Amino acid sequence: MRIIAGEARSRIIEAPKGRDTRPTLDRVRENLFNIIRGHVPGAAVLDLFAGSGALSLEALSRGAARAVMVDRDREAHRVERLNAERLGYGDRAEILLCDWQKALASLRDRSERFDLVFLDPPYAMGDLSGVTEGLLPLLSEDALIVTEHQAGRPYQVSPRLEETDARHWGYAGVTLYRLRKEAAP
Repeated sequence: MRIIAGEARSRIIEAPKGRDTRPTLDRVRENLFNIIRGHVPGAAVLDLFAGSGALSLEALSRGAARAVMVDRDREAHRVERLNAERLGYGDRAEILLCDWQKALASLRDRSERFDLVFLDPPYAMGDLSGVTEGLLPLLSEDALIVTEHQAGRPYQVSPRLEETDARHWGYAGVTLYRLRKEAAP
């Protein structure tokens, strides 16, 4: 795997060994970042189920201000830390070894806010309603939530989110969401 664009363009990153993670393919990342390019510069990024950290690292390479990567897998955590350090992003990347519930609780306690959120859980998870409900207090007003899923099988999410775009490339699908704008009284 490699970083597609930005200051770390063409630099190689590692993926966790084993079958517990499914790294986002280079072509999917390239297409995704072409779609969201206007949301990346200066963004605070949250990457749940981060795996290798490829999505966060790509965002940092393209000008995101900072990223928080979360994964409960020790090998993924090791690889995320290694990749961030090798790319020189150790000071802009926070890497948490815990499940998503603990991470969201900790980030809420710190009053964190995020502009861009990547959700790339195991495809079998199916329902992200609980995850996306837990995210709501952490979202900036115009936050963009990116979910990667099996093509044609988007996850269930909070009804307080609205879909803004959906694409697929081969086996991988991506759906983008924003907070619903409440109708004016």
